[in-house]
Amino acid sequence: MAGNGPGGKNLVVVQLSGGNDYLNTVVPYQDGLYYDYRPNMGLKGESVIPLDDRVGFNSHMAPIKRMYDSGMVAVFMGIGYPEPNRSHFRSMDIWHTAEPFTSSAEGWLGKVTKALDPEGKNPVTAVNFGRGLPRALAYPGVSVASVGALESYGLYTGLAGAKNRDALLDTVSRVYQPMSEDGIPSLRILQTGRGALDGADLLRQAPSHHNSNVEYPEDNPIAQSLKGVAQVTSAHLGTRVFYTAHGSFDTHTNELVNHSLLWDQLSEAVECFWSDMEEQGTADDTVMWIFSEFGRRVADNGTGTDHGSGGSAFLIGPSVKGGLYGDYPNLDPGSQLDGDIRFNTDYRDVYATILESFMELESESILNSRFGRLDLAAV
Repeated sequence: MAGNGPGGKNLVVVQLSGGNDYLNTVVPYQDGLYYDYRPNMGLKGESVIPLDDRVGFNSHMAPIKRMYDSGMVAVFMGIGYPEPNRSHFRSMDIWHTAEPFTSSAEGWLGKVTKALDPEGKNPVTAVNFGRGLPRALAYPGVSVASVGALESYGLYTGLAGAKNRDALLDTVSRVYQPMSEDGIPSLRILQTGRGALDGADLLRQAPSHHNSNVEYPEDNPIAQSLKGVAQVTSAHLGTRVFYTAHGSFDTHTNELVNHSLLWDQLSEAVECFWSDMEEQGTADDTVMWIFSEFGRRVADNGTGTDHGSGGSAFLIGPSVKGGLYGDYPNLDPGSQLDGDIRFNTDYRDVYATILESFMELESESILNSRFGRLDLAAV
């Protein structure tokens, strides 16, 4: 029975920003219609690594194929949501809030963080590697640390010594001092500031706990972000939700070059990360969710592809039952949605499965409804 206890896996989320091309990621290499619609962008021959006799991975995903062969990669074909939206911003909001039909400021992972730490005792229950705060992690009363490089991370790091930082915090305290008992917003700002300082002090120490033989490529930004995740994991700070992003996958032009580079970087980074988790002995305690806001159009535009709908996503980890999930891409003109792939797997079913089968959380209050659960947990 799922509950709100402290058990369950740690969740690492990798957002493929910009709209990853589903059909050039999970390639229907035996479907003649694919090549009819993509005379310029269609992948064939050594550009495809077969998964079965119908679809294969882009050849720049070889490290992920090795993990797939070991049974730890679940591939979702045609994942999406009803009434698809081709706007980057709106579609990403839909994924971030688990609300396809209404606008919400409450992120699904912000709710997860609240469920994991209801009283906000741990300032690093959720950590974002990147700039700003992803909508997925936003929720009232939830503090999230956003990190660039851990070695240089900290709040007020230009101040020399603890006394100066304490003096600045005292100033912040006076600026936001509630003028009366109902001065709650100011009090919340002050508490958030102090929580951020506490989180900075914790996270800055994380690299010193990381002793790994895995060499993450320094010129690969997503690899460096996942190295940061591994560093925080090794410090045992109680962080349960990690978020990062890779892209841009908005490949309207020069797609064959750009898409290949992005998957070279991501595949290498993911393989390094899981090797690190195995070395640390924390692989079984971790699952990784990789998603994008939408796929691309079925037909290419000559040098790339434009915004579409149904896409692909991945759930990775030793505790995951690997394989292909969802329907094979149906490229028949009568089955398309205005030139797009129709979705056949609701992303909220996967969210519900992640929450209940892996994180041991009740999903209905987080997703605002009851969704189906997929058989994704390895026995």
